[in-house]
Amino acid sequence: MSITEALQAAPNNSDRRYTIQIKEGIYNEHVFVHKNKTNITFIGEGMDRTIITGCKSNGTGFKTNETATVDIHGHGFVAQDITIQNTAGASMHQAVATSISADHVAFYRCKFDGYQDTLYARKGVQFFRDCEVYGTVDFIFGNAKVILQNCSICVRKPEDIQNEVTITAQGRKRKHEDTAIVLQGCTINVSQELREREPKVRVFLGRPWKNHSRAIVMSSYLDDFIDPEGWVEWNGNTEDIYFGEYNNRGPGANMDGRVKWAKILSEYDVSNFTVRNFLHGHEWIPYEIPMTLDLL
Repeated sequence: MSITEALQAAPNNSDRRYTIQIKEGIYNEHVFVHKNKTNITFIGEGMDRTIITGCKSNGTGFKTNETATVDIHGHGFVAQDITIQNTAGASMHQAVATSISADHVAFYRCKFDGYQDTLYARKGVQFFRDCEVYGTVDFIFGNAKVILQNCSICVRKPEDIQNEVTITAQGRKRKHEDTAIVLQGCTINVSQELREREPKVRVFLGRPWKNHSRAIVMSSYLDDFIDPEGWVEWNGNTEDIYFGEYNNRGPGANMDGRVKWAKILSEYDVSNFTVRNFLHGHEWIPYEIPMTLDLL
């Protein structure tokens, strides 16, 4: 049975959790979790053992929102111990591994493996814990309320014509939107291939996809390959951008060379972006998933 077939057998619009156990193996399929498939849980047999794989990309004629290997629209979706990948490669441009357009979605011990646009936190409320994310350009992007906590974020070598890469691209369009990408207690590093590439690639924490883009990196380890400027412009308008850092460590965390429009945040500032205050995670994240509700 495929994952799609198992999903089709799940009840529609259920208030009760429905768990699909996915055995070790490689599942070459594009999985669409419809909005009527609510409170679904995928449980694999381990990161790198249960793998869902696809290869759709902009380079092969698909729009970005059509490329996702796993595309989630169902409220309350949870996944654990699974790898989701898009193997299109660095030269194929936008190629999403996972796209999420739903509330109260959580991932635990999952890997998101791709290149450009790996993880599309498109909209909704989402939490990632003890996950790994691999990519090249804008590989954590979207306009959700999302926190990645205690995750490993690895920048891969881009295609040869690219000399700079960005980790986040947040899509907040209006000031009143209560959305952001938050990296809390994460480790941000680069692959050995990228480290050895000549000419050297500049690595930035993010760039503003939309005019009110908002991203926060706090209590995280930043590799020495993070560019001293930290953040980079997209369309030249930085007036309404909210990019901030708090209590980071590591050789890439020095704020002295940061762009002037990036913010050094206070404890008060970042208290608004915790699991408790930003996601209200204590009300919906399953108890099996560990979490830090407040500041680390």
